[in-house]
Amino acid sequence: MTALAKLALEDGTIYTGNGFGAQGEITGEVVFNTSMTGYQEILTDPSYRGQIVAMTYPEIGNYGVNSIDVEHEKPSLSGFIVREESRVFSNYRAEGPLGGYLADHGIVAISGIDTRALVRRIREKGAMRGILSTIDLDDNSLIQKAKQSEGLVGRDLVREVMPKQSIQWDGKLDDWTAVEISRRGDAIKPNASHVVCMDFGMKWNIPRHFVSRGNQVTVVPGDTSAQAILDLAPDGVFLSNGPGDPEPLEYAQKTIAELIGKTPVFGICLGHQLLSLACGAKTFKLKFGHRGANQPVLDLETGKVEITTQNHGFAVEEASLPDCLEITHRNLNDDTIAGLRHRESAAFGVQHHPEASSGPHDSHYLFDRFQATISA
Repeated sequence: MTALAKLALEDGTIYTGNGFGAQGEITGEVVFNTSMTGYQEILTDPSYRGQIVAMTYPEIGNYGVNSIDVEHEKPSLSGFIVREESRVFSNYRAEGPLGGYLADHGIVAISGIDTRALVRRIREKGAMRGILSTIDLDDNSLIQKAKQSEGLVGRDLVREVMPKQSIQWDGKLDDWTAVEISRRGDAIKPNASHVVCMDFGMKWNIPRHFVSRGNQVTVVPGDTSAQAILDLAPDGVFLSNGPGDPEPLEYAQKTIAELIGKTPVFGICLGHQLLSLACGAKTFKLKFGHRGANQPVLDLETGKVEITTQNHGFAVEEASLPDCLEITHRNLNDDTIAGLRHRESAAFGVQHHPEASSGPHDSHYLFDRFQATISA
C-alpha cells in the first residue's frame, strides 16, 4: 500500500502526494531541476546537500538506476520530488528501480503532486525552506517545522560531503565519452601532468576527465592547506563543485589565494565562486538558482553559445569584481557571470559543469584549455 506524504513550504503551501523511497521526515531548501534525463547523477551530486530537489520532467525512473552513472558514493540531497514515479524501468544497463535505490539510501521522496504549480511558486517567490514527511501529516505542524528549519546562507555544508583523507584517483570516463574525446584529438599522452583536486563535494566525472586525458590525479579534502598542496608538486590545482554558500568557507578562500600565481588553477561551480572570493569579489544568493541541463552560456571570446548543465544557488556579484578578474562567460537567461579568469595569473573558473554526465558536452574544451596550461 502506498504511503501518504506531504510537502510543506515555509509560505504555508501544502502539497499532498504518495511517498516512495524511504519513510521519514526531512527538511531542506526546495529547488527544481529542469533536466529531462540524468536523475541518478542529480541524486548523487554532493552539491545538492541540504536541498529537496523537484524534477520538472513529468516521469522519472523509466530507465532505472545502475552502479556506473553515480557521481558520488551515495546520494547527498535531503529529499526528492517527482510528478510521476515510473515503477517499470527499461534499459540494458539498469540494475534496479529508482524507488528501491532511494529506499536503500534513506532518501524520502514524494510523487503525485503538481510539480508545475510547485515550480511556478518557487520562480515567483524564490527557493524556500520546506519539509517532506510521511510521518507527520498535520498541515499546521509541518508549516511550523518548515519555518523553523535551517536555510543555506551562512552554513558550511562542504564539511559534510568532502573526503576525510587524500586519495589517488584512477577511474576513467565511460567508453562513449572517452571515444568522443579521442576522436577530437584531445587525449594527452599518459602521465603527462599531476593534477591536485581540492574536493569540496566533487562530482566523480571531473577526475575521470583528468585521468582520461592522461594525468596523475590526487584528490585532497577541501580544507587542505596551500603548503600541503604545493608539497605534492602539482602541475595544476582544480577547485571542485560543492554545496551551499561559498562565503563561510574562509579556509578554502585563504588556501586558494595562496595558490594563485604559484600553480595554474581551474574552478567549477563552487570552485569558481571560491576563486572569485579569494581574489576579492563577493557572491550573492540567486532568487531560485540555476539547475538543469539546458542553460545557455555565451563565450565572450569566441561569440559561441554553449548549452550547459548548471547547479548552483549562488553567483559572483559583478559590481564587486576586482581589477585582476575579467568576465569570460555569461548566462544568457539572466546575464549573470558564468565564467571568469585572472588577468595576471593562470587561473580561471566557470559557473557551469563542463564534465556534465549525461550531458550536454559543449564545454568539454575547458578541460582541454586547462590541460594545455598545465602541460606547457
